[in-house]
Amino acid sequence: MITQSTFSHSLQIRPADTGDLPTVYDFLCILEDEILDQSAFKSVFLHNLANPLIHYLVAEQGGELVGFASCHVQYLLHHGGKVGEIQELFVRSDVRNQRIGHKLVEALETLAYREGFVNLEVTTNQKRIDTIRFYERENFKSTHLKLVKMLR
Repeated sequence: MITQSTFSHSLQIRPADTGDLPTVYDFLCILEDEILDQSAFKSVFLHNLANPLIHYLVAEQGGELVGFASCHVQYLLHHGGKVGEIQELFVRSDVRNQRIGHKLVEALETLAYREGFVNLEVTTNQKRIDTIRFYERENFKSTHLKLVKMLR
């Protein structure tokens, strides 16, 4: 187990497993504000669970999943080491403002220190002002500009 945290109503942060797939799918559809291809999602989710360079964490409270975070790890030449990038972070709207997002980031930071990451990074759409403020409160700094070329 990566980490386990006790918080109000026994919040537990744990690695995701195959049984979490339906709920994580629902979370990501909400996060992206679209219905994702369920078959493709399942294929990628299961593939990534087996990849030691991809970490999926869930926040569980009262027997229900209330949050999810993913971190992809790369060895980057220009950083001279391992860099983790948070790809997705979601907390159910009915439990926001309970520091669950903070606990997910904290668990990723613990993992990053334990595995010797050089950096922990995150990219978010610039229109997500609340998300940007959240990451700034978590001590992430805006140091780069990401450019995207859509291929499909």
